[in-house]
Amino acid sequence: MINQLPIYACGEIVRGFGRGSKELGIPTANLSREVVKTLPDCLQTGIYYGWGNVDNGDVHKMVVSVGWNPFYSNKEKSVETHMMHNFDCDLYGRILKVCIIGYLRPEKDFVSLDALITTIKSDIETAKALLDSPENQKLQSAEFFKGEIKK
Repeated sequence: MINQLPIYACGEIVRGFGRGSKELGIPTANLSREVVKTLPDCLQTGIYYGWGNVDNGDVHKMVVSVGWNPFYSNKEKSVETHMMHNFDCDLYGRILKVCIIGYLRPEKDFVSLDALITTIKSDIETAKALLDSPENQKLQSAEFFKGEIKK
């Protein structure tokens, strides 16, 4: 699976479960089920990091959860992206592009909401540090982020 990275995905930001901002305090941009289905079968579920942009704007660091979110017992596989940038606006209907470049950890269940939030915050800090490496910074300027947007 790691040999398949980077993986690029693009699609419209859709409404998710409404937990990211409200319950966790960590906003996420969710890709549609159609986009989730296009991801390679070899991409195991878990937490990844990489780069992302909205509507061909600036490219920012991001972490992304790909999977079932065991803590919430989701019935559908999802892709939930936390951009490390404050957009301060509604992103629904805009186009999100992500470049997944590294794997942080597998999905897991948590004993409490606080434990989940603590782990997500740790994932974000780990991703920030990894994305500062010169090798990973090269992908921030990938041509993918400049290409045409199709809605």
